[in-house]
Amino acid sequence: TDAAVLYTGLANGDIDVFASAWPEVTHVDYMERYGDDIEDLGSYYDGAKLNLSVPEYMDDINSITDLEGQGERFDGTIYGIEPGAGLTRATEQDVLPGYGLDSEYALETSSTPAMLSELQSAVDDERDIVVTLWSPFWANNEFPVRALEDPEGLYGEPESLHFLARTGFTEEFPEVADWIAELQLSDEQYSDLENTV
Repeated sequence: TDAAVLYTGLANGDIDVFASAWPEVTHVDYMERYGDDIEDLGSYYDGAKLNLSVPEYMDDINSITDLEGQGERFDGTIYGIEPGAGLTRATEQDVLPGYGLDSEYALETSSTPAMLSELQSAVDDERDIVVTLWSPFWANNEFPVRALEDPEGLYGEPESLHFLARTGFTEEFPEVADWIAELQLSDEQYSDLENTV
């Protein structure tokens, strides 16, 4: 699940296809570094977005700006995912400093499962928590969470999800590449697919 490993693997030819890439905004740094050695087979879902989220029972926190001055309430911690994720980079480099939260909060990175475990524990105890999330992602349906408004747009514009492949994939598997290029998923279809996986 670490984007750095996936992009490196594609560029080196160790991985054939990465089927859930965010190359337009979230993973743009990886595309700038490895893009010349990667084939973009096309996008299949529009409107993907990064966010900070809180449980729905936290009625007074609706925007990232509402976190200001609330650091003690959250033990100064925002629970994140893998260190190499684009979401981690955006949160640490753009969102926390951009909203003046970097002196109050630290982003605790580990893994997506570890973040979800913290979220589950907090929800079970109805404890306050802030986590990094994104949509589409199955956890948005499984947990009672709400994405916080990002009035400054520091997480960037919504983007499309892409299939990326190693160099030479299209030449070796032209029929598969054509099929992938025609694939489009609606919100409902993507959600169903994620729930199945």
